[in-house]
Amino acid sequence: MTHRFTCRVYYEDTDLAGIVYHANYLKFIERARTEWVRELGVDQGRLKAEEGLVFVVRRIDAEYLRPAKFDDVLAVETEVAVLGGSRLELDQRVLRESERLFAARVTLVAVGEDGRPRRLPATLRERLAT
Repeated sequence: MTHRFTCRVYYEDTDLAGIVYHANYLKFIERARTEWVRELGVDQGRLKAEEGLVFVVRRIDAEYLRPAKFDDVLAVETEVAVLGGSRLELDQRVLRESERLFAARVTLVAVGEDGRPRRLPATLRERLAT
């Protein structure tokens, strides 16, 4: 299943040339992941408080394909590519209408309070697999 999150490019997102500063694509895809998990019914604050579990970014492979510009309306698409025991790989794309501007494979790992990988709870795995 593909989750879609829409956002607008604000002036603060751009550089001197009027295009989106490269690091801001990471902010866009982070917001999209947060909204995706929220729409799945996962409360990350509760997950941390009750299970001692948080997600950390382990790796991002990113491709910058075309520039986004001030006032563009962007869509961020998120799909699960790999669902492991404690690891989750997502494919995320940033589009302007149908034009692909940015693509990333993001590897997340569930970790406990000690910072070590922890197996995803079964109920969470079920939600992520939908």
